[in-house]
Amino acid sequence: MTRPGDAAAPKATGAGWRLGLELRRWLELEPERLRSSQAIANRLIDALGADDSLRGPIRDLSSRPQLLQALHGQGTSRQAAVSNLAGQLEQTYAPTVVRQLLDLLEAATGVALQRQPLPSDPSPATEPAGPVVPSRLPAGWLPLLHALAPGVALAASAALVLSWLAQELDRGLFDGWGWSGGVVLVLVLGSLQALALGPLKPLRRLWPLSDREAIEARQAWRWSGSSWIHASGVEAALNLLLLLILLGASPLPLAQVVLRYGLTALACLLPAVIVARRFKVIRRWSGAAGPISALIALAAGLSLLHWRAMAFSTPLFSIPAWVLLLINGALQLSWQLHRHPDDTASRPWQRLLSSSWGWGLILGLGWALVSWVRELL
Repeated sequence: MTRPGDAAAPKATGAGWRLGLELRRWLELEPERLRSSQAIANRLIDALGADDSLRGPIRDLSSRPQLLQALHGQGTSRQAAVSNLAGQLEQTYAPTVVRQLLDLLEAATGVALQRQPLPSDPSPATEPAGPVVPSRLPAGWLPLLHALAPGVALAASAALVLSWLAQELDRGLFDGWGWSGGVVLVLVLGSLQALALGPLKPLRRLWPLSDREAIEARQAWRWSGSSWIHASGVEAALNLLLLLILLGASPLPLAQVVLRYGLTALACLLPAVIVARRFKVIRRWSGAAGPISALIALAAGLSLLHWRAMAFSTPLFSIPAWVLLLINGALQLSWQLHRHPDDTASRPWQRLLSSSWGWGLILGLGWALVSWVRELL
């Protein structure tokens, strides 16, 4: 272990090194006030000033549990936390951003890190504003898939368990009442949303899945719960109405409805998370946008390929699939294209491809094409 002053000479002018020294001073003066990730992030962002180039990476760094271990730990536990955190940062950000974050870590903790040599050492004035997006998938994409595996496996398992539970409830209760599986699903989702808006408000904060939590094994349970509660009440009302139109008259039993809903939500969520992590898009996923988009796109795609109108019947009137596609698409575009305040680099197409609605649209149209080709063959 070395003191920060031992290595300060070549880095003293860098923003990362300056922030690290500030953080070390705060820890010496008032360590108890820096026991939360949010407090550390607020201090560092304020100290960063008008320079926005490191704002997003610093928020990400502050949110990682290993940073608290590195700052408040001692001896080997601190060294292990710093080394682990440095490895994560090297897999996430471009070399110039990694250099600043590692400077911050070294200055704040006093733990010297072995650096990978950079191909060039640009001056701070020429450094890119934020993480640089590579032109192709980086070499570390397999670790990303490994990090996502627990959540994906848990969500797939939860879909099977919920399907079995729905089958038992259907057999013992809903069959006797004559309710369709689609109506029961809408009632369940509506009840959960009502509880999240009323007596169980923490559910709206606990169940959504964020781009950061998606790779944390201890947050894997969010993968299985994110599709059951909407973070937005307006989107919840829209999606419940659309689900009632799409599945209200479905002849499928409740077990099949629940299984298809869970697996479709997972199939839309997984590529959205990968794109968000790949292009550093800040995102939170919740609700039924993916399955609904897939159902509407499937019907609209088949309607176009067969060149005949396909409609969804309601007790009052029938609604063509293309009408639902346009209405839902216009509303979702206005929501999905909105940029997070801390997201300064993502492009519109990246935000669309990091949404479960966008992948539901792709999967629905793709399945319509596959079905049409199979009919031709």
